Amino acid sequence: MDKIPLSVALITMNEARNIDACVHSVSFADQIVVVDSSSTDGTPSMAGDLGCEVYSEPWQGFGLQKQRAIDRCRNTWVLLLDADERIPPETAQAIGKIVAEDNTGAAGYSFSRRNYFQGRWIKHLGWWPDRLVRLFRRDRARMSAAAVHEAVVVDGPVVPLDLSIDHYTEGDLSRVLAKIDHYSTLGARDAYNEGRKASIYGAFFRAGLSFVQNYFLKLGIMEGYQGLTLSVTDAVNKFFKYAKLAALLREDAVDRNS
Repeated sequence: MDKIPLSVALITMNEARNIDACVHSVSFADQIVVVDSSSTDGTPSMAGDLGCEVYSEPWQGFGLQKQRAIDRCRNTWVLLLDADERIPPETAQAIGKIVAEDNTGAAGYSFSRRNYFQGRWIKHLGWWPDRLVRLFRRDRARMSAAAVHEAVVVDGPVVPLDLSIDHYTEGDLSRVLAKIDHYSTLGARDAYNEGRKASIYGAFFRAGLSFVQNYFLKLGIMEGYQGLTLSVTDAVNKFFKYAKLAALLREDAVDRNS
């Protein structure tokens, strides 16, 4: 494809394993913005060598960090991606047509997302179709400020497309555990700020319920060993999120009584 007037917004932190394939999948865009946060694996220099505009910013949480990347985009249309995502050729062709014609009146477009884990396309566990807004007019959309589970908030009509984005989630279990630690901390802090309550026993109950829901009710059992792994890791994430929230509440109580 020829270059089209499209800006791609990416945030990175130690994404050397992913950045090359991600950027090549959107090589049809005439601007690719990368906002990096403290990478130590050469991600910024790799992105620069691939022709990206690279900026360094301290970590602000997912929503605010992605908004920083969007703010540096110059084109009317912006495509928001994660570094572990890829745009398939058929989706690229459709995006090119949307940007070139720009005549539907839409402020944004949503895509389904094919999530892969350890080589398997996960179709159960609520992982498919996993529809997300990723293409939008820059002046009609902003990121929510959430530190985790952020979303694009669009002012105007959003058109669902029968097209997919490929998402290759982390499959290395050591890194998965590190992400659980990180995300559960962010989730606990958000829940604390919202005034939610938790106890260690409630955390255990939520974890057990999460496993039953994912593995049996959402048919994770149909996804082989990957489905079992995902059901367990989601339950672990739930446990530590609410256990950490309970710890924050106990610290609050101690401070108030001291």
